[in-house]
Amino acid sequence: MNKIIIHSEYIKLDTFMKLSNCVSTGGMAKALLQEGLVFVNGEQEERRGRKLYPGDIVKVADEGTFEVSKES
Repeated sequence: MNKIIIHSEYIKLDTFMKLSNCVSTGGMAKALLQEGLVFVNGEQEERRGRKLYPGDIVKVADEGTFEVSKES
């Protein structure tokens, strides 16, 4: 599992997907979400604007599993 460090209280899912190099554009993030290929904490997610907080686990099909982590 890869840890992705954020520097704020939360990060939106589409921004997180770009930060973790799963996608290069917001449009690509939208397509993956619409196809049902993104899971947050084990549940399928379709909202690009979903807020992710430290400790959340994001799984993107064919890209891997990532943990949101706070800068310490």
